[in-house]
Amino acid sequence: MTAVRGTSVDVPTPDGTADAYVTYPDDGRPHPAVLFYMDAFGPRPHLRKMADRLAEAGYTVMVPNVFYRHGRAPVVELPDFIGPSQSPGIFEQLRPIMRSLTPDLAMRDAEAYLNWLAACPQATDGPVGITGYCMGAGLALRTAGTYPERVAAAAGFHGGNLATEAPDSPHLVADRITAELYFGHADQDRSLPAEQIDRLDKALTAAGVRHRTEVYSGAHHGYTQSDTAAYNPEAAERHWTALLDLLGRAL
Repeated sequence: MTAVRGTSVDVPTPDGTADAYVTYPDDGRPHPAVLFYMDAFGPRPHLRKMADRLAEAGYTVMVPNVFYRHGRAPVVELPDFIGPSQSPGIFEQLRPIMRSLTPDLAMRDAEAYLNWLAACPQATDGPVGITGYCMGAGLALRTAGTYPERVAAAAGFHGGNLATEAPDSPHLVADRITAELYFGHADQDRSLPAEQIDRLDKALTAAGVRHRTEVYSGAHHGYTQSDTAAYNPEAAERHWTALLDLLGRAL
């Protein structure tokens, strides 16, 4: 197993300072960069473990706290395990914070994250990969369309509201994407019904975007998150296979 080194960093943005976790192989060499977009619960021990696993595969990984305007992570108090009884109360606190991160603010931040990775001595030159979870899947999609020359691959897992009828729906950036995309949807996910999956696929196909979409049978929203009740070990490992395959081709 490759030894990795993880550290907390502060990333300057136009609106302040975003706290982030950065991890990379501890071998003294630069590696391809991956921007890791958090789920709604934000940076915490489980996400750091996921980032470390990516680093073990040979990548320099950044996990920014996209809610940094509301404080350093965790922006709300989280238990070690987020079960069905805790989730409603946590989301009651998180919803206004999530709504406050508009697409314009998120993409302004994305440029700061990409700039930080471009200057990072542990990262190789060239386009990055992105992976995103829950709300992070939408951020990954938007970033690929907003900064096409800087993104070689983007993946989203159990993402919600990716292709709504709203005028600022994430899927509407499809015609600007040059990266290869992968999506691993959960078939038990009420935040991404079948009609949205179909709308997303049609938009990507019409735009000529190289992409693959899979629906994971029996998986719920959050299936990659082992510190939540939604965790599905089989689906989580399937996600790792797909993600590493995508990054291995593109970076």
